[in-house]
Amino acid sequence: MHIVIMGCGRVGSALAQNLEQQGHTVAVVDQDPTAFRRLGSSFGGRRVTGVGFDQDTLREAGIEEAGAFAAVSSGDNSNIIAARVAREMFGIENVAARIYDPRRAEVYQRLGIPTVATVRWTADQMLRRLLPSGAEPLWRDPTGGVQLAEVHTSTAWVGHKISRIQEETGVRVAFLTRLGEAVLPTSQTVLQEGDLVHVMMRTDEVDKVEAAFAKGPEEEGGH
Repeated sequence: MHIVIMGCGRVGSALAQNLEQQGHTVAVVDQDPTAFRRLGSSFGGRRVTGVGFDQDTLREAGIEEAGAFAAVSSGDNSNIIAARVAREMFGIENVAARIYDPRRAEVYQRLGIPTVATVRWTADQMLRRLLPSGAEPLWRDPTGGVQLAEVHTSTAWVGHKISRIQEETGVRVAFLTRLGEAVLPTSQTVLQEGDLVHVMMRTDEVDKVEAAFAKGPEEEGGH
């Protein structure tokens, strides 16, 4: 996957190096050309000097071929504007913005932009939003037959009740992460944009469950 990162500070440079080591192609955008020194001489990706929410700058960074965009500059407003440009102008589905003010993060997340407030920031959280495919096991029972995992969920499930998700995918939804907080859902809880879904499932059904979550709900015929 090609990934564009806005901001070449400590977080942006570490993220770029990590992603490149995983085999992805990376372009880093920063207004300050000296910031690219943090990437080191071994970094093989693109270094683009410019403003990260400028459409021409983003095109130079390869946004039109990108599968994900991370806004991790030092400015909250710049990050959220850039994230919205990537999502709304270029149709990038996997977008994440770093926000310093957690109160702002909640507002922006309601706009449909997954945000990571710096007080809770970890590389793993950001990577899970940029590379969401597959299930990430969090716990397995001693026999290995059952596991708790975070599963990437198609946006087609947004607006549907947990009861329907469980019925169609054959899992038990253990909890959601919503706006950075853990939520214990009921069968009537409705999935919202940006929710991370953690499920209990049989280990031998992981592939089937991943496919069901990636596909979205079945068409409701005859209504």
